Amino acid sequence: MSPSDPRGLDLARLRGRLDAALPGLVAGELSGRLIEGGRSNLTYEVTDGSTRWVLRRPPLGHVLATAHDMAREHRVIRALHGTPVPVPEPLLLCEDEEVLGAPFYLMEFVDGTPYRTAEQLAALGPERTRRVVLDLVDTLVELHSVDPAAVGLADFGRPEGFLDRQLRRWGKQLDASRNRELAGIDELHGALGRALPASAAPAVVHGDFRLDNVLVGGAPAQPDTIRAVLDWEMSTLGDPLTDLGLLVMYSSDLGLPESPVSTTSGAPGHPAPAELVERYAARSGRDVGEISWYTAFAWFKLAVILEGIHYRWTLGQTVGAGFDRIGELVPVFVTHGLTTLQEG
Repeated sequence: MSPSDPRGLDLARLRGRLDAALPGLVAGELSGRLIEGGRSNLTYEVTDGSTRWVLRRPPLGHVLATAHDMAREHRVIRALHGTPVPVPEPLLLCEDEEVLGAPFYLMEFVDGTPYRTAEQLAALGPERTRRVVLDLVDTLVELHSVDPAAVGLADFGRPEGFLDRQLRRWGKQLDASRNRELAGIDELHGALGRALPASAAPAVVHGDFRLDNVLVGGAPAQPDTIRAVLDWEMSTLGDPLTDLGLLVMYSSDLGLPESPVSTTSGAPGHPAPAELVERYAARSGRDVGEISWYTAFAWFKLAVILEGIHYRWTLGQTVGAGFDRIGELVPVFVTHGLTTLQEG
């Protein structure tokens, strides 16, 4: 922690806003640090020496339309807080860009580990690894079981035509970040459109559900509890199988051991993607017969996201390590998407 301002976080301005909006919350001089690992919105740990919080704000440049919506992310966390879905308690939403140069929100700090690689997860051993990953599926089932109207999210999205709009949206996001040729990505986009499935009953969807986006921890007697689901910037009301397809994708082997974007699939004890699908189907009661389409869509969506990150890196608008290698991953994701869709 440093009392000097991390890039994108003006601690003096933040302190002024917190003192005005939440008097008595901050008891001492603020310090902060960027939490590494995110590839989109910026996440900071902030402390006054006795209490810790987490602040989220958009990236420093090239913010695409509809992306990086702090108010939306804050709203869904506030709605889900108190349900069986574990989320941090939201404390403040600030949409005044005069404070930090962009909207932001503050939430409680939840202690836990985000398992980002197979090597990290392997340290738990096969039995604990298996339990954590299966609990992740169960948490997804809990999320998709939440009644949106009961938590004030009835108007959080438009489920009708969801998949078609998603394809068009990510196509537009791709166009907004194009600065090089990408073989196969337009072919994948078109093939997904021609094979569009009928959507399942709508639910609150996370939009980026994976082990990397949850915190695992707990008391010594239950050390592997999923304590918080994070990174809700893509959440909406829509087809829940998009979340499952993404989880399947992140449970597959990329075949790139040195990749800055990795999966946890290689950890001993990690359940195979088919078992995750079966568990979700059994516990949710949903039809998962079209899961290959949803998995191929996940490959496409991640290819677009990574291309956007690569584009921002070329403009010098990213913060953190590993961005220089993101661009080489995009063709790999495109190939996986085409293969998954063609093989069914």
